Amino acid sequence: MSKLNVVVEHIEHSGFTVELGNKFLVFDYYKGDINLKNDRDVYVFSSHDHGDHFNPEILDWKKDNENINYILSNDIEVKEEKNITLMGPYKESTINDVQVKTFGSTDKGVSFLVSVDGINIFHAGDLNWWYWDDDTDKEKADMENSFKKKVQRIKEAGLDIDIAFFPVDPRLEEYFHLGGEHFIEEIKPKYFFPMHAWDKYEISPKFIHKIGSVSTNIVDIEHNNQVFQL
Repeated sequence: MSKLNVVVEHIEHSGFTVELGNKFLVFDYYKGDINLKNDRDVYVFSSHDHGDHFNPEILDWKKDNENINYILSNDIEVKEEKNITLMGPYKESTINDVQVKTFGSTDKGVSFLVSVDGINIFHAGDLNWWYWDDDTDKEKADMENSFKKKVQRIKEAGLDIDIAFFPVDPRLEEYFHLGGEHFIEEIKPKYFFPMHAWDKYEISPKFIHKIGSVSTNIVDIEHNNQVFQL
């Protein structure tokens, strides 16, 4: 697999940073140790307003970096300013030379497909096949249908995804793998980072073992602030 020349750091839960060239991307930060690269152009993404995906303190970061841009789901209650772009599902925006496409979620907000310096990065937010045991049969069928339609929309965009951050949630118990497995089968990203694990990092090797041999490199995340050179 060819090198991407990208540095990814897992912060906590669904929070990641991606460093490439002179750009530094932050996805769904809500807590944890983060080393903002204020000598770079910083782009901060928040997929929705849930407390485990958005922390209003990120808006304070602009005091230290005039080159920071925020790309936020439009369910987050902030005013749109010159460095804040609010986006609903299935919209497109270009901020400097960073291209952003939003897709749907099976919960709140959006998922992001970000194209920067020839690299395509997908952050799912809360897009997942949420299969809860106590849901009714109709709720389970509706969720499966909604999820698969949304993944199909991503597939139809026709972009090869280099890096995907996607929920593999241990609270789903025996069904933890459903969403990630379908996403890998349909989208075939080069790298797949399991997220939304609530610090239960044993879920990464469990998912790798469950999926088996695939062309996608499923990353084994072992702890907070783990750094990956891709």
